[in-house]
Amino acid sequence: MHQTLAKYLPESAVIPCFELIKVTHVHLKIVNERVTRHGDYRRRKDGHHQITVNASLNKYRFLITLIHEIAHLVAFEKYGRSIKPHGVEWKKTFQHLMLPFIRPEVFPAQVLPLIARHFKNPKASSSTDAHLSIALKQYDEQQSDKNYVYELPIGSVFRIYNGKIFKKGNKRTKRYECIEMASGRMFLFQPNAEVELIKS
Repeated sequence: MHQTLAKYLPESAVIPCFELIKVTHVHLKIVNERVTRHGDYRRRKDGHHQITVNASLNKYRFLITLIHEIAHLVAFEKYGRSIKPHGVEWKKTFQHLMLPFIRPEVFPAQVLPLIARHFKNPKASSSTDAHLSIALKQYDEQQSDKNYVYELPIGSVFRIYNGKIFKKGNKRTKRYECIEMASGRMFLFQPNAEVELIKS
C-alpha cells in the first residue's frame, strides 16, 4: 500500500495518508476515471469501509479527494449516520484532517493560499471552487484540449461530456446561464466547467 500511495500522492503526504488509512481500517480502491466524480465513500454490507479515488487525478487533487472521502467515514463514525453528507460535521472533520497537509512541503507555493482559503469553508466538491480547480488543473499530466466556460465569448455553442449541446449566456453572481439547444432549458454552469467549443 505504501508503494502504491507513493505513485499517486505528494511525497511528504504518503506516510501520514498511509497512517490515516490504517487507523480508519478503510479499503482504498484506485479506479479508472469517472467523469462525474473524483472519488466516493461507502460502507459495505459487511460493515467494512471502502473509498474509491480516480487514478487519473494529479497528486494534489488525489490527496484532497482521499482526505475528503476519509472525512465522510470519520464524521459518520463520530456523529452518526443521520448527519448530512456535506454538512457542518463533515466540514469540521475535513478541515481537521486536511490541516496537517496545508504546508509548503506538500503543496506548491502558488496553490497554498487557494487551498488555505478553500478550507475555511470546504465545499462538497473542490471543483466548485473555480480558482482552486484551475490552479490544480495545471498539474495534470495530460493537458486537456478543452475550454473552460468562463473563457468562451457569450453566445458560444459548446458540447459537454455527455454529448449535450449548450449556448453560453450571461453570468450570474458566480455561474453562467447556458441554454440547452435541444430542449431550450436553462442550466447554470460553473466558470471552470470543461467543455468542447463548437462555435464561438
